[in-house]
Amino acid sequence: MVSSKPGSSFGPSHHDSGVSSIEKLITDDSVIEVPQNYVISDQESPVSDGTILATIPTIDMRQLVLINQSANKDELEKLHSTCKEWGIFQQLVNHGVSSALLDKVKQDLEAFFNLPLEEKMRYKVRPGDVEGYGTVVKSQDQKLDWGNRLYMFTNPRRKPHLFPELPTSLRNTLEWYMLELQRIARTLLGFMGKLLKMKMEEMEELFQDGLQSLRMTQYPPCPQPGLVGGLRPHSDGSGITILHQVNGVQGLQIKKDGAWFPVIFNHGAFVVNVGDILEILSDGLYKSIEHRVIVNPEKERISIAMFFMPKLESEIGPVTALRDPQKPPSPGKIGMEKFVENYFAHNLNGKTPLERIRTKDGEENTTA
Repeated sequence: MVSSKPGSSFGPSHHDSGVSSIEKLITDDSVIEVPQNYVISDQESPVSDGTILATIPTIDMRQLVLINQSANKDELEKLHSTCKEWGIFQQLVNHGVSSALLDKVKQDLEAFFNLPLEEKMRYKVRPGDVEGYGTVVKSQDQKLDWGNRLYMFTNPRRKPHLFPELPTSLRNTLEWYMLELQRIARTLLGFMGKLLKMKMEEMEELFQDGLQSLRMTQYPPCPQPGLVGGLRPHSDGSGITILHQVNGVQGLQIKKDGAWFPVIFNHGAFVVNVGDILEILSDGLYKSIEHRVIVNPEKERISIAMFFMPKLESEIGPVTALRDPQKPPSPGKIGMEKFVENYFAHNLNGKTPLERIRTKDGEENTTA
């Protein structure tokens, strides 16, 4: 069982943990082939038709918060249909985060990833854990992602050797950045709860002071990008995820109608996606989007994702007002602690964590 006490770990004991060898590979001129533990032979190719790019919806935060305005009603309806049909949207304008802060995030993250490897090893993933710098390795035959990541829980801050020990400038910038994204998430979740016919206090009770985490990732260029994956296909185990593409290099793809399509970011935009928890709360009305990252042959890509989840002691299940008597009954509620443990217990693989919860095995872990 997962403990909520600082210093405890999510997930089972892993075979090994640590920093992958990508950094050594990209600085070693003698390496001319991608090592087999990075080669993914069964990758699905993206659809080349770019018409879908222009149709990924945009949500305007300023329009959402208008009071007694027709534009507010229109934007709310747009948010509702977007979460149902897409599970992802872009906030291009009026999200309220300054360009100065986004520039500072870029500057400090680039500085961090450019630190010597021995300095970044101070934050390395430790055995049996998922937080830290590097790759979580769970088996000898595991295929590794072509990326260097720093992942940590920021509420609660569980590991004293991680966030408190980051370089001062990066730590201060992230404090500012997280406050801004908490504001955005609080607003969005409030409106989503309203659209899902939840009482105002229900959504607030679930997510106020809930679990929050950051994933900062550098995807180095790869001379054979078709052989590797930056981040394997998965859906997020969050309520919502807010993603910022830090340095303008593309790479995110979503799975829509069974095919992979690229997401083209706009400067200064956040991409927000629905996670598994919101799909559970909405009884499948809102869809958690499956996504992946591909790598660039010439340019590195840097991104930062912030994940918002209910508090650890809460239970999650379909909102009563949304239950359809014509549908088979849902498996009931699952404790957030058990949900997190299940999510981190396996390698990322499509939407299988959510599917496991909906199986008979998942039902055995639920409460009435």
